[in-house]
Amino acid sequence: MREPRSSISCRVIAACIGLLVAALALPIWSAPPEKSPGRTRTSRERMLPERLAAAHENVRRYQAARETLSPLPGYADYRAAIHLHVEDSSHTGGTYPEVLREAKQNGVSVIMLSDHYRPPRDFMDSWHSLKDGVLFIPGCEAKGFLLYPTSSIMAVMDGAKETLIERTTQGDGLIFLSHVEERVAHPMDGLTGMEVYNRHYDAMEDIDALLAIGMMMTDATELATLKRLVDTYRDELLAAHLDYPTVYLNKWDKETQIRRLTGVAANDCHHNQVFIVKMIDERTVGIGTTFDRDDELRVVTADKRPGILELTKGHKPGDELGRVDLDTYGNSFRTVSTHILAPELTEPAVRAALRSGHAYVSHDWMCDPTGFRFVATPQGSAAGQPGPAHIMGDEVRYMEGLVLQGAFPVDCAIRLLMNGKPVGEWQGRRFEYAPGGPGVYRVEGWLKVDGEDRSWIYSNPIYLR
Repeated sequence: MREPRSSISCRVIAACIGLLVAALALPIWSAPPEKSPGRTRTSRERMLPERLAAAHENVRRYQAARETLSPLPGYADYRAAIHLHVEDSSHTGGTYPEVLREAKQNGVSVIMLSDHYRPPRDFMDSWHSLKDGVLFIPGCEAKGFLLYPTSSIMAVMDGAKETLIERTTQGDGLIFLSHVEERVAHPMDGLTGMEVYNRHYDAMEDIDALLAIGMMMTDATELATLKRLVDTYRDELLAAHLDYPTVYLNKWDKETQIRRLTGVAANDCHHNQVFIVKMIDERTVGIGTTFDRDDELRVVTADKRPGILELTKGHKPGDELGRVDLDTYGNSFRTVSTHILAPELTEPAVRAALRSGHAYVSHDWMCDPTGFRFVATPQGSAAGQPGPAHIMGDEVRYMEGLVLQGAFPVDCAIRLLMNGKPVGEWQGRRFEYAPGGPGVYRVEGWLKVDGEDRSWIYSNPIYLR
């Protein structure tokens, strides 16, 4: 059977560790110039202890300064994790009880599963319904999509793509284009929406960060430092590779000028980035992940990394010398999430909200965005107050006197885009803009973290026709 698509995350890790072995003799390994607007540091620079500490202090200040915003009338703001793997492959390390526990600990109300396609097992047999306050919705990652039908579609999974789309979206079914970087020209006909951020793509593009982690695991002193950094700055460390999703947003901005498409975040988490180092002999170690057999570990010798001698001292062959868990489910939930605006926490309400684009994407690790709103309303109204306001995802007839308003829970750099082009910028917690005509309008919020402008919130569009 063909290997599931998302196992590439394990292959990427293995390839990076292989590169590490070749690069260990080099005194410096540096990433190419950064590609993201506002970014001034490489991921490795962001991972330095003093940089992590500075980022952590900024995050602490944002959280202390945030304002509690009243919800939009008729809506609650439910935090969701979408594209989540649990007990669905040999390279998935997490369990359902673990996901439930970490969802509750991190304020996540909705878990949208994306099981690997494993016939004859029906992915609709995964956890389903409300469990201890967390709503689980079964789904599947297959054929380049995230599939969330309301009933079994196993009979059409291997058929024509058009039939798969049609059957998936019957009734309240949802389908999102996934791993957009691999299919930027994919047609969007019949789709509910697309991922506008996927954490896996940043990791795949950022070999330098994985190399830095691998190198730290082959030196006793640096390994102790890495463990301390993970314990102290877990979110900042995992977020070091996060970048502005230009490839994703460019496609979204282009396609939404033709049709309404809901943008969601892909957590794409498996809890499988658990790095280990094992002793082979006193001068040799193997490094890899907990999913590697001993004969699959990458071999590194003290000739290239003298710190191995201290690492192996007092141990015997086969001993595990170190373990670093980088991607717990809680980590992933805080790194990025989809906030869904729905009247109640039920599956029909959540499905309807996503189909309507009543959602936004946020990197919550920087600051809790709950309460953010973006509305179109008659001039003179206040954002979020009772009245004929249209929220993100809505299609509205353009008319004179209509204004776009937004509110954020903390001061940030605000950027309004029309058809993918910036049309307004503000600094603060509120903005108001009188559009000059029809267009597809969405808004972004950016926060200053350790001197860098880092993207925080991406709203779904309001469509003025």
